[in-house]
Amino acid sequence: MAEEEDYMSDSFINVQEDIRPGLPMLRQIREARRKEEKQLEANLKNRQKSLKEEEEERRDIGLKNALGYENKGFALLQKMGYKSGQALGKSGDGIVEPIPLNVKTGKSGIGHEALLKRKAEEKLEGYRRKIHMKNQAEEKATEQFRMRLKTKQDEMKLEGDLKRSQRACQQLDTHKNVQVPREAWYWLRPEQENEEEEESEEKEHDEDEYESEDLSVLEKLQILTSYLREEHLYCIWCGTAYEDKEDLTSNCPGPTSAAHD
Repeated sequence: MAEEEDYMSDSFINVQEDIRPGLPMLRQIREARRKEEKQLEANLKNRQKSLKEEEEERRDIGLKNALGYENKGFALLQKMGYKSGQALGKSGDGIVEPIPLNVKTGKSGIGHEALLKRKAEEKLEGYRRKIHMKNQAEEKATEQFRMRLKTKQDEMKLEGDLKRSQRACQQLDTHKNVQVPREAWYWLRPEQENEEEEESEEKEHDEDEYESEDLSVLEKLQILTSYLREEHLYCIWCGTAYEDKEDLTSNCPGPTSAAHD
């Protein structure tokens, strides 16, 4: 007979246990997860389907199956010559499949979905209108900028033509021994080197400048080009002094810059 072990001996007291950190906690988590999965499986097996779920299943099964001869409506259609898969109508241009069944599952009243759809369409239309107005505003701003730029360029061109006319008028008048221009602004006013002469003429110049300020650049240009054509038979855009009025009328396109484009 084998000798029984002493439960008070060192072989029982000094047993080395696995005391790695976190190991007992991991075992408990695995065990709890295993129990939870088993409980879920048992609940799924024992769960009874709700009335709503049973109705949906029966409806899906019924919709998947085609009508048979036991259906009175289908039997009447067959007596009138209908065959399965054939389109309805005397000429066969009707529907082939039955009208789909749309089951309303929500609690909202009749017409609520149409109302939501209409509101969504109105919101989308408002957004489109807003984008359209924004694009129109941007296009308008761009067009206004182009117009301002064109106006500025036109003004610079008019000023350049006026200076050319003043310079030509001064040269042609001087060539005819004209000492004083008909109007002060007909000629380009030279810079005064002598301060005394500038002071003595300041008052007279101010009066002439005040009178010329009433005229725009375009008006000055029209007056001065007319003077050049009548008095000197000269066109600043042609750059030519003609022999007589007939020569000017025949060979010059016109009294404006646009006529020479």
